[in-house]
Amino acid sequence: MMPMAKKEEILDMKEMTRKQQDYSKLLLYIGIIVAIILFAMAFLDYIGGIDTALLWIDYVAIGLMAICGPYGFYATSKHKKIKEIESRLPDFLRDVAEAGRFGMTLAEAVKVASRGRYGSLTPEIRRMAAQIDWGVPAGEAMRLFSERVDTPLTNRMMSIIVKANDAGGNVADVLTMVAHDAREVMLAEQERKISMATYTVVIYVAFMVFLATIFILNSTFLPKMEEAGSSVAEGAQAAGITNMPATIQTDIIPTVQLIFIVSVVIHAFGDGILAGVLQDGRIANGMRHSFIMLLIGLIGTRLIAG
Repeated sequence: MMPMAKKEEILDMKEMTRKQQDYSKLLLYIGIIVAIILFAMAFLDYIGGIDTALLWIDYVAIGLMAICGPYGFYATSKHKKIKEIESRLPDFLRDVAEAGRFGMTLAEAVKVASRGRYGSLTPEIRRMAAQIDWGVPAGEAMRLFSERVDTPLTNRMMSIIVKANDAGGNVADVLTMVAHDAREVMLAEQERKISMATYTVVIYVAFMVFLATIFILNSTFLPKMEEAGSSVAEGAQAAGITNMPATIQTDIIPTVQLIFIVSVVIHAFGDGILAGVLQDGRIANGMRHSFIMLLIGLIGTRLIAG
């Protein structure tokens, strides 16, 4: 019989493995709250309730950045770490399978493999080995590992291994098959990522071209339009003409510039989301791209508003 104190320690360890410090939702909620405040300020600025050096669309852009930036970068960083773990998982499973062919049980094979080096996966393997030393069954330790990583590929792999281990017998062939399948899946994902990288670059280039076009229009066309309108008005006044049949309405130039800024914000947010989804199918990664594009667009629009 296992002592009660040791049982409690094992339960505490299981509970600790389930609790991962995931701040992504917290960052998203904080970003939404900050964005709501900035959107309210944008509305007040739009109706003339407040008077600041910023335009109302600037508050909207900064609010979108508050939502996209912290959450997007944190979620992408966490996803990258998980992908690094997944990339070394086939090597670990292959080593466990080799140990199993020498007659070791799954628990013994995991403890032997924990002495190796698997990059970012090494701490997780050593945690599994420590759990097994504390009396946690190998299948349960693997299930807890899949809960910590929590990706479809890892969950599927660990589920197959746990069921094969529960069925009894040598699971070396199952481990080899699962490792081969995981390697094929990751190669397919890598090929897709490489092929989609071109489209991500195209989106960034198109956005930069859009910014450059707006800058050229604002720096050349609109000033010439204002100059032509002033010349026509002065000529008509000098000639004593009071009712011109057609005039150049230069007073709409600030409105046109505001439309330019609004279009930049819309393009930055939408194109960023699209770039992330095309890159790896994740909106969180798209929010990271949106933050970058919004920052570039906000700096670029200062030249337009100036």
